[in-house]
Amino acid sequence: MKNLARRTVLRSGLLQIAARLQGRSAAILMYHSVMEDPRRQAAFLGETVHSRQVFREQMELLARNYRPVSLDQVKSLVRGEAKLPDRAVVVTFDDGYTDNYEVAAPVLNDVGVPATFYATVECVERHRLPWPARLRFAFHATKKGSWTDASGKTWPLGSTVEREKALLVCCDECCKLAGDAQEQYVARFEEKMETRVPVESRDLMMTYEQLRALVAQGHIVGSHTMTHPNMAYVSAEDVRREMTASRQRLEQQLNAAVVHFSYPCPALAPHWTEQTVAASRRAGYETAVTTDRGLARQGDNPLCLKRVRPSRTVEGLRWNLECAFAGRAI
Repeated sequence: MKNLARRTVLRSGLLQIAARLQGRSAAILMYHSVMEDPRRQAAFLGETVHSRQVFREQMELLARNYRPVSLDQVKSLVRGEAKLPDRAVVVTFDDGYTDNYEVAAPVLNDVGVPATFYATVECVERHRLPWPARLRFAFHATKKGSWTDASGKTWPLGSTVEREKALLVCCDECCKLAGDAQEQYVARFEEKMETRVPVESRDLMMTYEQLRALVAQGHIVGSHTMTHPNMAYVSAEDVRREMTASRQRLEQQLNAAVVHFSYPCPALAPHWTEQTVAASRRAGYETAVTTDRGLARQGDNPLCLKRVRPSRTVEGLRWNLECAFAGRAI
């Protein structure tokens, strides 16, 4: 019934009429991973993976019914320097998984959709999954019957639902850490749970060579910090390092300016503040995307841009985009 009601609304054209009253804007879509069979990596990435077939169909929808643009063009829109076509859409990817290059990029290139790829630098350099993926794997692979959090509360691990609840609490603890402190937390946790991600998981992260190839193909590479903390909860020094060092490393390796940033949102809210926005400006970034829901509009602060979630299906993506352009909450 829900899908039927949505299709009826979409066919009516009411959302498109409402969108014309909202003014020029752009929808920045947030993806993570695209694989032939998402179930193969569910233990690491959970529900953040799209199948290649669904992703291709979604990109074909964008090329057919919307106007794919680059993040640089959105930067010009929000600054009031240029106009964008109606129904402008930007594709972005967080984290820096290998499948972005091997699976997603060929689809994007074939369909003619530009994208921005935000890399977590230490994950690229150390061939290591972001810490949320490592914790997820540990919780679902461990044979332990319980886990005790930092406050001393014990969480049962007898079912998938219980493990997911414990994972969220563990992420709340880890997201407040950055750099070495974060890695030490994960290492201690893995030791306590008597689990460790398989060696082959190293292959899930892109290399600098692949990032350079994406730039050569006409895509944009931006920073997703050094170690993927919640930037609103770490120290000012950690914020500076995560932003500045990641940009410098990427520029050295890509031999190109890196002026786009993506705030990680691993756990807890908020995941950015006015202080982190100021820090991103000092670090030299020209745009920064968040996971807050909404469109990018002229006059918005380019260093805290909203995004739209793509949904798991083609019709779901279309619904999310039409609602966003019409000014409706998703």
